[in-house]
Amino acid sequence: MDAIVAVYSDWGIGDGGTQPVVLHADRAHFRAYTAGAAVIVGRKTMEDFPGGRPLKGRHNIVVTRQNLTIEGAEVARSTDEALFLAAKYDKCYVIGGASVFRQFFPYLDRVEITKIDLAPRSDSFFPDLDADPDWVCAAQGDWQEEDGIRFCFCTYERKDRN
Repeated sequence: MDAIVAVYSDWGIGDGGTQPVVLHADRAHFRAYTAGAAVIVGRKTMEDFPGGRPLKGRHNIVVTRQNLTIEGAEVARSTDEALFLAAKYDKCYVIGGASVFRQFFPYLDRVEITKIDLAPRSDSFFPDLDADPDWVCAAQGDWQEEDGIRFCFCTYERKDRN
């Protein structure tokens, strides 16, 4: 299972349920990777999407403890249920928020990361994969700039589980 996330230089990912800094290049990168795939997302993160609705062109699996139905999404009330639902798709990305990343972290083999060279205030964080001996940066693109903000795309892979 894979994840995709934008992180700031302190590995922050958000503040108050939203991203403090949004780059158009990161959004395009996200769309390209997740198009047609399944995505696992928490209900609160989904509410931050345009219109508070599931993402179009993807198979949305929304993780929530609440007993509700969400049009355009499958609802999972546990990690195991979400994993079961995701198993029927060829490609699945965990897309957040922080608690969902923590829930599914043990199941991740690869993480697509947009590193943003900035540290706005964050109240939620992704694990620092640079400091984790179980992970390696397998590929890093060139640093780019958008509106004066430097960023690059990286692929992290979990080292052999054996």
